[in-house]
Amino acid sequence: MDWLQIILLALIQGLTEFLPISSSAHLILPAQLFGWSDQGLAFDVALHVGTLTSVIIYFRRELIAMTGAFFRSGFSKSMEKDAKLAWAVIWGTVPVGLLGLAFSVFNVVDNYLRSISVIAATTIIFALLLWWVEKNVKHSRDEYSIGWKDILIVGCAQALALIPGTSRSGATMMAGLWLGLTRTAAARFSFLLSIPVIILSGGLTSLKLLQQPEPVHWGELMAGFGIAAISAFACIHFFLKLIDRIGMMPFVWYRLFLGAILLVIIFTGQ
Repeated sequence: MDWLQIILLALIQGLTEFLPISSSAHLILPAQLFGWSDQGLAFDVALHVGTLTSVIIYFRRELIAMTGAFFRSGFSKSMEKDAKLAWAVIWGTVPVGLLGLAFSVFNVVDNYLRSISVIAATTIIFALLLWWVEKNVKHSRDEYSIGWKDILIVGCAQALALIPGTSRSGATMMAGLWLGLTRTAAARFSFLLSIPVIILSGGLTSLKLLQQPEPVHWGELMAGFGIAAISAFACIHFFLKLIDRIGMMPFVWYRLFLGAILLVIIFTGQ
């Protein structure tokens, strides 16, 4: 890869992993515009590790508190709030893990869903759903108030995000907002949920990489890792600082604009 491809793909991964705007939609556009070939599994793994590193560092205090409370409380009915949040992250990952395994076995995404038409449709549909939730639901709860019903709904929303164009962060934030979480709480829970998901998807990609050995270009991998990690950390920080002030509507309009561009690509054949 040339440096433009390395930098742009790493920035896209770092920013769109956590913003509600769909990484798959954005990864299609550079390939369409510049005629780039697939970047390879090794580079994908490096980008996943970069975004995983950023979210772990950003939420290190919360993760330490959750881990400690988890082991102290176990299955106790009167567990600490951090332990409840840890269990929420664990159980919220189960739906996407099961559906992701089924999709991987039958290669559903590559065979049926990885098309510009699917991505355009999901980009627009979920923009409209996010718009409705933003305008019609009152947001007053924090992430520590999440119960079993909430976990199931957000977990299933995360599983839906296996469909390209949906956006994992967008689907989980939308579900959280629909359940009455504040924008910040919905975003924080979405980011915490991303940790096991990135580990699972990165692990699956690594297994595929072991089965299909590729030449290792360490300079490219380290550059991709660093850019993805730094951009993802900055994205998380500024998103949480600004989300209560700006709301979700800028992302709704952006998704609608992006969906329109994809529709133009489809109908013009470019």
